[in-house]
Amino acid sequence: MSQIISSLSEIQGRYRALLVDLWGCVHDGLRPFPGAVDALRAYRQGGHGKVVLLTNAPRPRTSVAAQLDRIGVPRDCWDTITTSGDSARAAMFQGVIGKRVYHIGSAEFDGPFFEPLKILQDAVQIEKVSLTEAEGIACTGPFDPLADPGVNRADFLYAKAKGLKLLCANPDIVVDRGETREWCAGALAQLYTEMGGESLYFGKPHPPIYDLAYRRLAELGVDVPKEQILAIGDGIVTDVPGAMGEDLDCLFISGGLAAAETGTRHDPDPALLGAYLKRAMLDPTFTIGKLR
Repeated sequence: MSQIISSLSEIQGRYRALLVDLWGCVHDGLRPFPGAVDALRAYRQGGHGKVVLLTNAPRPRTSVAAQLDRIGVPRDCWDTITTSGDSARAAMFQGVIGKRVYHIGSAEFDGPFFEPLKILQDAVQIEKVSLTEAEGIACTGPFDPLADPGVNRADFLYAKAKGLKLLCANPDIVVDRGETREWCAGALAQLYTEMGGESLYFGKPHPPIYDLAYRRLAELGVDVPKEQILAIGDGIVTDVPGAMGEDLDCLFISGGLAAAETGTRHDPDPALLGAYLKRAMLDPTFTIGKLR
């Protein structure tokens, strides 16, 4: 069974790199968690290794860095950022869903997703169009994160009949913004797949985002074998299976999305945690209530 620990410092000496989920681990969408910031800062300042923030945010890493600055996550607790948005954008600008794209998501917050990707040669010129004109769908999130994903059913029936592929820029199903639970792009992609449509995923738990994270580590000038990388996250359908699929050790944050199911206040209830992981058929290496 997963080993319950009380602080990152108990195990940090084993690892030269951390792949750290953001939402639910480092911040709640509105403010940082002081304990998590302190733990990551101590890891870096102690010379243990590099911190890669690994997030299913559907935006470029520069946009995520700006968001972290706004909500007060200090830059001295991380080294680089890898986003599902960057991974999905690379695929989109290579034409995996065509040139004429219908966008599902927030035009206000997800606009950077469509900014030209200069690092690609011969990048496809993307044009945002209506659903009836589209060759494919780019989903960065729901139009209304509080509305049931089923409100998209009629559009998805039409899209499936046309054979449109849906590019999912954020495989998360839900996220907690402060005390409010919101739907994410992963919930829409899941519905589209259940209806017989084809969804393409680029964030956790799927390999492309991990491949990008390893490249980000290489850009920092370090070559870290997988056995010396620790993945940290609170997503039982994203972070944990993603880490296990990559043969990485995993620190599961039970006090995030699964706080109620695992009875986590400061620490998880061992019996509830065991039952929860058994139902999920997953066994993360370590579990902690909150990153600290």
